[in-house]
Amino acid sequence: MKNKKLMGNLITYGLVIVAYAIVAYLLHAGRLTSLVKGLLVPICVYVILAVSLNLVVGISGELSLGHAGFMCVGAFSGAFFSKCLQDTLSFAPLRLALAIAVGAVVAAVFGLLIGIPVLRLKGDYLAIVTLAFGEIIKNVMNIFYIGLDSNGFHFSVKDQFSMGMEPGGEILVSGPMGITGTPKDASFLAGIILILITLFVVLHLIDSRDGRAIMAIRDNRIAADSIGLNITHYKLMAFTVSAALTGAAGSLYAHNLATLQAKKFDYNFSILALVFVVLGGIGNIRGSVIAAVVLTVLPELLRGMANYRMLIYSIILILMMLFNWAPRFLEWRERHLGRLFRKNRKEE
Repeated sequence: MKNKKLMGNLITYGLVIVAYAIVAYLLHAGRLTSLVKGLLVPICVYVILAVSLNLVVGISGELSLGHAGFMCVGAFSGAFFSKCLQDTLSFAPLRLALAIAVGAVVAAVFGLLIGIPVLRLKGDYLAIVTLAFGEIIKNVMNIFYIGLDSNGFHFSVKDQFSMGMEPGGEILVSGPMGITGTPKDASFLAGIILILITLFVVLHLIDSRDGRAIMAIRDNRIAADSIGLNITHYKLMAFTVSAALTGAAGSLYAHNLATLQAKKFDYNFSILALVFVVLGGIGNIRGSVIAAVVLTVLPELLRGMANYRMLIYSIILILMMLFNWAPRFLEWRERHLGRLFRKNRKEE
């Protein structure tokens, strides 16, 4: 069983590395369109988001709809850090790495503070409350004005004129207009490295003693409590790690945009992440990676079909859902695909 898990993890890492090698070759050969090039970093962001959410939904068994809020916090904190140090720290890779770390830490703190009260809830109640927290975070970020002059930082929740800044002071965060001028340090290589780090953290946690405790609580809360497992501790651990990884993805996302606005991180963002997890398979980390890539690229590939684009996209979503969850399809997969894999193993 241990060898099987290790082989599965290596296959997941291998898929990411092979995908990077293929894309890097196509980039070097100049065979990718500008549209595809523009999707490379968002694909990495969505993969990290899907994997981190699957840690909560699939491994911990809790339905969270607030990850857009954690991504918003990570994006703004990382972008704010980079903009403040843009002139001081000129080495872009180091600045991006530090910004991602800042985004992860700030999101982890928010995840911890939010998780302590809300993880006492279950099911639909937890989903509603986390969704509310995500919307609260988005709206709070939407009213913040932060400026910088020779006297230091100035804050306001009203408008930029009420900050009392000196003439010539720089506005760093401009309320609904967000943050503009963030260094565009994000790259496909940085996204791939962050994906591999995310996969390592999540897969290592799943295979560890803590991961087994988290899954035991998911499978039977009463039995886990009866043998002395600290349910709140383990649920909070999964939630906080997931929030930190989501914040890191948000920081990478912010460094790929000319303007970062809080309105991008609405509840539809959280629903999209949940779609990645469900279609890829709840608890299936490799499936989340594949679903995030396919569902990010698919709308752009269908863009030429103008009037029928969203119709075809919806049909494909339904077919993917049936293939992954419908009992008849599951039986067919087990009968045909399972037999094929077993035959290949015997031949080996």
